Amino acid sequence: MLKRAAYERILELLDQGALVPGTMVSQRELVEMTGATLGSIREAIPRLEADGLLQTLPKRGLMVPSLDVAFVRDAYELRLILELSAIGAAVSRIPKATFADWIAQHEHFLEDIRANSDQDTANAMQKLDWDMHAAFIGSKQNALIAKVYRVNSVKIHMVVQSQLQVTPFNAERIAGEHLAFLRPMLSGDVSKAEKALEKHINNSLHLALGGKL
Repeated sequence: MLKRAAYERILELLDQGALVPGTMVSQRELVEMTGATLGSIREAIPRLEADGLLQTLPKRGLMVPSLDVAFVRDAYELRLILELSAIGAAVSRIPKATFADWIAQHEHFLEDIRANSDQDTANAMQKLDWDMHAAFIGSKQNALIAKVYRVNSVKIHMVVQSQLQVTPFNAERIAGEHLAFLRPMLSGDVSKAEKALEKHINNSLHLALGGKL
């Protein structure tokens, strides 16, 4: 239980950006940051290494992985596979009222961004973004897929926090990409939703690798 708690807390630190990609961190620093015991931190590290979320550098300590090309590409390619596989289940199992609410929220975000260029609105949109994509995976009702997705989503969040956060300058494009798959999901058009979601994720990967749209 202590090892699991330590693992979960380190996941949260990575997910929230408290552990920055490319930086070194010691086991004792992780103790201070998590409130876990040193023993439980040591037991959790091999699992985090296996997940690709920490690296042990001999005689130097632990490093949070840098966002190199392989890290970013692998995370987004896995995300694409998992989320595309979930669209059919999401359309079948998520209530239409939920899709309608997500669409309405995006339309409201667009109005606010165009009127005020407000970062608070962009932050709210970012949270909805992550919650919505996680709900797609949850609709599959597959514990193994959910576990894999959770670890990968931490990697995606690390990339987003460093390079791809929603801002007043990109919110209109992102909202448009979301609406492009949410509207067909509401109407039950799985094929159209899959194509739009694939384009959205590939755009994010392209931007994360330094490209421009």
